[in-house]
Amino acid sequence: AFGSDSPVTSMNPWATVRAATQHQTEGSALSARAAFAAATRGAWRAAGVRDGVTGTLVPGAPASYTVWEADEFEVSAPADAVQRWSTDARSRVPALPRLDDELPRCRQTVHRGVVIHG
Repeated sequence: AFGSDSPVTSMNPWATVRAATQHQTEGSALSARAAFAAATRGAWRAAGVRDGVTGTLVPGAPASYTVWEADEFEVSAPADAVQRWSTDARSRVPALPRLDDELPRCRQTVHRGVVIHG
């Protein structure tokens, strides 16, 4: 699971995901997909929620999510990692925002069906 060291570091979860994909120690970088999972499902599991549903968007799950605006999307893996999924668009692997330039911008946050930002 990921978190921030706020107020020392930014609360922006995409900055945390980007940092994990660009780790300084060779061989320690995560794929964007693994880092995203750690920041979403992993955070709920670290908090003790192990129902297999919370932290995902599936029918019947509590609706907690954030709407982000991003300029570009991609399916990628770090150069020093074994890629475990296809980057071919026909494979239907969901793309994530590109994190090498501007980070995604939060447009709306909903927690358990209630809009708390946006």
